[in-house]
Amino acid sequence: MSETESRSKNFIEEIIDADLASGKHSQIVTRFPPEPNGYLHLGHAMSICLNYGLAQEYKGRFHLRFDDTNPIKEEAEYVESIKTDIAWLGADWKEHLYFASDYFEQLFEWACHLIREGKAYVDDSSGEEIRQMRGNLTQPGRESPFRNRSADENLDLFERMRKGEFGDGEKVLRAKIDMASPNLNMRDPVLYRIAHAHHHRTGDDWCIYPMYDFAHGQSDAIEGITHSICTLEFEDHRPLYNWFVENLPVPHKPRQIEFARLNTTYMITSKRKLLQLVKEGHVTGWDDPRMPTLSGIRRRGYTPESLWEFCKRVGVAKRNKLNDLSLLEFCLRQDLEAKAVRRMAVLEPLKVVITNLPEDAKETYSGPNHPGDPSMGEREVVLTREIYIEKNDFMEEPQKKYFRLAPGKEVRLRYACYITCTDVIKDADGNIMEVHAEMDPESRGGSTPDGRKVKGTIHWVSATENVPFEARVYETLFLKEDPGEVEEGQTFLDNLNPNSLAVSTAFGEPALRGAAVGEKFQFERKGYYCVDLDSRPDALVINQSVGLRDSWGKKQGN
Repeated sequence: MSETESRSKNFIEEIIDADLASGKHSQIVTRFPPEPNGYLHLGHAMSICLNYGLAQEYKGRFHLRFDDTNPIKEEAEYVESIKTDIAWLGADWKEHLYFASDYFEQLFEWACHLIREGKAYVDDSSGEEIRQMRGNLTQPGRESPFRNRSADENLDLFERMRKGEFGDGEKVLRAKIDMASPNLNMRDPVLYRIAHAHHHRTGDDWCIYPMYDFAHGQSDAIEGITHSICTLEFEDHRPLYNWFVENLPVPHKPRQIEFARLNTTYMITSKRKLLQLVKEGHVTGWDDPRMPTLSGIRRRGYTPESLWEFCKRVGVAKRNKLNDLSLLEFCLRQDLEAKAVRRMAVLEPLKVVITNLPEDAKETYSGPNHPGDPSMGEREVVLTREIYIEKNDFMEEPQKKYFRLAPGKEVRLRYACYITCTDVIKDADGNIMEVHAEMDPESRGGSTPDGRKVKGTIHWVSATENVPFEARVYETLFLKEDPGEVEEGQTFLDNLNPNSLAVSTAFGEPALRGAAVGEKFQFERKGYYCVDLDSRPDALVINQSVGLRDSWGKKQGN
């Protein structure tokens, strides 16, 4: 039994099943239609996984089409970043890469068709005048004084718009539908606007550009898309989508279906706001690991498999909801648990001197690369007289049930031996500078002949045989679960977390040497980490991907 057969189907699958059963379609064709005006974010991952997943499930086709109809905001950089992100997720469009700009000539001809049919007209009104004439939810719109121009006059003006005879904003082409419609999108929407701007693909060939609503459905029709799946904000646009399909001689009639977008706590996915974060320097760029962009998430250390699992667990819904970030972290933890090799690293070092080891001592011990997968092999860890432990693994005056290092207390150094704290060295201000300890010589390897049990096991690295690196530890970029919720007079920027990034000099065991960009590790007792692209051969930079604590799994009883 397949995974799809073993679970209840979502409402989109039910629609597709009915369409196939009725003979309406013999093959399913889906698409992902990004606008190249920014980087993809986590919300887009849901759409990609859904559209590509359906094409795979039903052995259909998946298209990638860029809706590049606004040259003022679009850049070739965004096109390339989007292709990289989609390929990283594992969605393969094969030879089916398209651009709305491929269809500019056909869209122009279809606009002329509407004019000839008396269903479109050139309007000289300004943008503000058109907004005022549109009305609102309680008041019908008012007809433009230019609405009843003849078809010949409209065709002439539209052709002159194309030739560049008018300036930006001087004229637009509008559909002639119904200014009293309860759906504001049907109140003579704008189809074309003038924009004397260089297009990243067509150059200066055009100075009029179709609006998204006009280009979108017709591009679907040209490509033979069967199910045009989009998020709920396009639900009110569906009547307009259908009006175009019904009133134009399109070769195919796709069906638009809406689903709830992917919203996650502590994240903002508005392209406008993300661009503001980048331009104003609140983050280091689109791929800052704190950003919800796919390039930022990838740099942070997330895997495609974890995002697919997240999208599967969230499911396809008809109503928007705010999904818990801890579920996303759980999915990453679950994926990396099986894949990431183990290493020891100390992020906040406290020096420990093992006084009964010679100064030139250098002992090697063996540790598994993965305790649950012997096939991953083992690595050597090096014990020297001076080592580093985490500051919070030592307490001078330990609380009850404190099982880590303290005066007179014995702990196990992971993979190596037992040590007991014998002295604490402080500076003149009373700050702890280093800790002295003695090793039990009979405990080498982590156990003793008398079989005594030690309750505390801590990680460590040699203070002289190690790999220093820059550790970047992250908190959420925003303080509120819903960063868009602001008090009067505030903006979403007032919810920024000033402690979203902590940078420190850390030390890792020698096996970290030579780690490649993108390589992932579990730092034992700390969490999962990924080598950042800022790394150099002699200067590692390592990002924290997610901590070890599985709060969501425990909450759900997993």
